[in-house]
Amino acid sequence: ASARETAKVGKRLGVHRLNLHGTGLGDMGVPIPHIGSFAPGMEQRARDTLHRICDLAEAEGQVFTLENLNPIDHPGCPFGSTAAVLGLVSAVNRPQLKINLDLYHTQIGEGDLIRWCQACLPWIGEVQVADNPGRCEPGTGEINYAGVAMALKDMGYNGPVGMEANAKGDEEAALEAFRSAFTV
Repeated sequence: ASARETAKVGKRLGVHRLNLHGTGLGDMGVPIPHIGSFAPGMEQRARDTLHRICDLAEAEGQVFTLENLNPIDHPGCPFGSTAAVLGLVSAVNRPQLKINLDLYHTQIGEGDLIRWCQACLPWIGEVQVADNPGRCEPGTGEINYAGVAMALKDMGYNGPVGMEANAKGDEEAALEAFRSAFTV
């Protein structure tokens, strides 16, 4: 669906925060089209497109969040890295465009999660979490989500945190692990 259609449907459903990626994602998260390298002018075209999306979001009372991805699960995705998403969103710098900071992707792509949370803080519209490896609930992998949650609190972040993960076992236990990690 187009951003315009998505904004209208979101408004009808009462959903005011809608997610974007740097490109379409096909089977197994492979970008459509696969971009091997940036061509001249791509970044300016992306900023221009995001400004147009902000215009329609403003008209519909919506906010779009641009989600970072990682180069392992989504190779060839333009503007997928945390740094690229931060660069675009901060350059556009409009209230209708925020970052969907997916810490699972940041961990794989860049690491240094707390530093990225701090750098992105003025533009974060949502934080998404899953542990790595496996994209499972907090506590099943290498990420210290209790430390990340405390750092976000100390930074003054009070926005939404969502778990976009696969339960490693029991789904209720996975939800409890998420709640436990993010109750600070």
